[in-house]
Amino acid sequence: MPTLRNRAFTIVELLVVVAIISLLIAILLPALGRARDAALITQSLGNLRNLAAANATYGADYADRQFTASADDFGVVQGNCGTYINTVTCPPQQIAGWDMNGGLWGFWLGGGMCPANYPGNCGNWIVYWPNEWSFANGMFGYWRLPNYKAFNTYVNGRYYDPVFWAPKDKILTEQAHPGFQYPGEFIPPSAVGGTSIRSTYVWSPAACWNPDVMSRNGFKQPSTLPAAWKCPTAGQAKYTELKTRMIEHYWLQNQDGGATNPGFAGGSTPWLFNQGNSSTPNAMFFDGHVAGIAVSEVMDADRRVRFQNSSAPYPQKGLWHTGTPLGANGYYQQLSFDMLADTSFHVLTTDGILGRDILGAK
Repeated sequence: MPTLRNRAFTIVELLVVVAIISLLIAILLPALGRARDAALITQSLGNLRNLAAANATYGADYADRQFTASADDFGVVQGNCGTYINTVTCPPQQIAGWDMNGGLWGFWLGGGMCPANYPGNCGNWIVYWPNEWSFANGMFGYWRLPNYKAFNTYVNGRYYDPVFWAPKDKILTEQAHPGFQYPGEFIPPSAVGGTSIRSTYVWSPAACWNPDVMSRNGFKQPSTLPAAWKCPTAGQAKYTELKTRMIEHYWLQNQDGGATNPGFAGGSTPWLFNQGNSSTPNAMFFDGHVAGIAVSEVMDADRRVRFQNSSAPYPQKGLWHTGTPLGANGYYQQLSFDMLADTSFHVLTTDGILGRDILGAK
């Protein structure tokens, strides 16, 4: 009768099994990482689709107007806050929302014809412009504020709604996270690090100015153009499928420059979408479709257009404007990760809403 014997694995067999498992992990992990990355990109594109619907609903309520915090007649006082609120009217306030204790937060304008209980002053005036024309405050303006109350009413009525943050925007999403569970419309800044957290997604400031401001015939100071602040309607977009309307403000896809850009003061600001040659931000276009845009392809398109227009009589020959007060570097190109990155599309689109940021098929 045969005898049963215990048999243990040899060291060689164990090493073979470990090697096989290690090989499988090495093969599967990158695939799992790519699948997870693709899922996060899909989620961001979904956010942009929701914002596209909100933009369309806003336009339906306001005769096809884009969202704007500027009054059409800011230009009659050359964009001067003191003159406007003292001689024209008090404009609608840029409100973030109510907190659960009944406090109303926002960038208030006070004084002049504004009610006496309004706490702000003209220091907040730039928030009522599409953008400012210097880097003193980070080229701030309402293009950075899609989650403010006048627009978030068309989304979910909350400043800290997850739809305003891309899941790959880890730094700002983590900072904003306490607000996702907060019962009020807006959580006091002290609860999220002392300041309100900006959305991942931003409008195109170029598309919010009168097209003559960033015309191919040259930049016109808004203070010299009475109609400068009159925000165009969405229907004025000449190339609806080629002009970006909203975009991820930060470099989230193919990011290889580290979490933050050391060139910015404080070293805590993430890299911007146009600061890496390999960046591929997700964007929403004026026709409502959403897609990723490779910065390298945008730069190639700009070079081709500049070459095609080389003999044209107008000074601005490319897809983005190099003649604004921001200079030839445009939107923070001087702080780019690599020397190859050279574009300020979306932000400084030549001809504004009448221009385009990408081309069709090559």
